[in-house]
Amino acid sequence: MNPAPCHPIVVLVSGSGSNMEALAGACERGLVPGRLTGVLADRECEGIERARRRGIAVQVLAPKAFATRAEWNLALRDAALRPAPDLVVSAGFMRILAPSFVDAFPGRLINLHPALLPDFPGAHAVQDALAAGVAVTGATVHHIDYQVDHGEVILQAEVEVLPGDDSGSLHARIKEA
Repeated sequence: MNPAPCHPIVVLVSGSGSNMEALAGACERGLVPGRLTGVLADRECEGIERARRRGIAVQVLAPKAFATRAEWNLALRDAALRPAPDLVVSAGFMRILAPSFVDAFPGRLINLHPALLPDFPGAHAVQDALAAGVAVTGATVHHIDYQVDHGEVILQAEVEVLPGDDSGSLHARIKEA
């Protein structure tokens, strides 16, 4: 019997890296047939530190270190291409990816979003769900296309909004889902 393939995965982060760490753990436990081969960030953040502690290659590409946004996008694309990933996961990456980046990973670029898309796209999805007074929100894994939080949905998980929830408590349960 041949072992399951171990697909190289690159993760993009901007914050705590909790989703990146959950994905790394799922790979280690054999729940995902992959291995994190790189973590890229747009700033120094906890996600980079978590990746370093796990021995995952990291690179920080701060947009302000580049003369133009286009140069930054190309550098990010090239850094993501280097480990030849089968999958690139945007996990709390708070930047819009340029078409030059999206086009480099056809069918291999996904995003984790803290809402049930198409509801509440954008950077404030959890707060927007609370403000709208919905009883249920959740998490969406979707393909990235040229629009923000728009691509084909791969899977969704519902999360009940509880009385007394604030953005922190609700977001924690969405991440868990």
